[in-house]
Amino acid sequence: MKTWFITGGTPGGFGMAYAEAALDDGDRVALTTRRPEELEPWARQYGDRVLILPADVTDRKAVEQAVRATEEHFGSIDVLVNNAGRGWYGSIEGMADAEVRRIFELNFFAVLTVIRAVLPGMRARGGGWIVNMSSVAGLRGVEGFGYYSAAKSALEAVTEVLRAEVAPLGIQVMAVEPGAFRTRAYAGFADEAVEETIPTYLPMLEKVRTAMIDQDGKQPGDPRRGARAVIAAMGQETPPRRLVLGSAGFDAVVTTLEGALDDIRGSAALSRGADFPVT
Repeated sequence: MKTWFITGGTPGGFGMAYAEAALDDGDRVALTTRRPEELEPWARQYGDRVLILPADVTDRKAVEQAVRATEEHFGSIDVLVNNAGRGWYGSIEGMADAEVRRIFELNFFAVLTVIRAVLPGMRARGGGWIVNMSSVAGLRGVEGFGYYSAAKSALEAVTEVLRAEVAPLGIQVMAVEPGAFRTRAYAGFADEAVEETIPTYLPMLEKVRTAMIDQDGKQPGDPRRGARAVIAAMGQETPPRRLVLGSAGFDAVVTTLEGALDDIRGSAALSRGADFPVT
């Protein structure tokens, strides 16, 4: 029986999908949320196998307290799923500095905080799993979501290095990149007016907002199937370093990476010519 520590518990989201999949497998779950009252009725059906932890992952002390409470209650944390996150949109030039920092605080720095709080226990036990929920946007920038894409790209890089650093300790690490999944993530776009300091970018952002509203409730990805795919990948003899979820996301990532390789190879002579001449 494993203990899962999952951040970002929101009804209908990936956090809940992971939690329910783990519980169906007979495991135990600690789930962080900013609104525990939403999850308490759901949690009661699982008795003491579920621990609901009110915590804002951008608050280091709250994260450390939640990790400590989980280890005291269950004895250990075997699987960490860094799921908490949110996407804000705006132009690269015009987004306010405070919004840019908020994006990175939640989608990047908070993930580091949780990892650093959980790793000492995993190191002491010589094993564990860390699953970082990234995004297709972390592998291909998405227009209108430039800073969200940047935060997820930074998470991709950290995940890659972390994997190498903790592998000798018996700890495994995977990045997961969902495409468009049917969660509540798109619901807020209908209630939020576009805020942009440079009018030139307003048509682009209005188009982005309209697309999000139109897709809400129609996204092809199923969070439950996505969570199950991640668990299946974790169980493979050689788990993947990253797992893209969703057909459209998979195709977009493959096209993007193949295009990047073509672009890089097209400048091979210039790249290699930057070295000192061979004597």
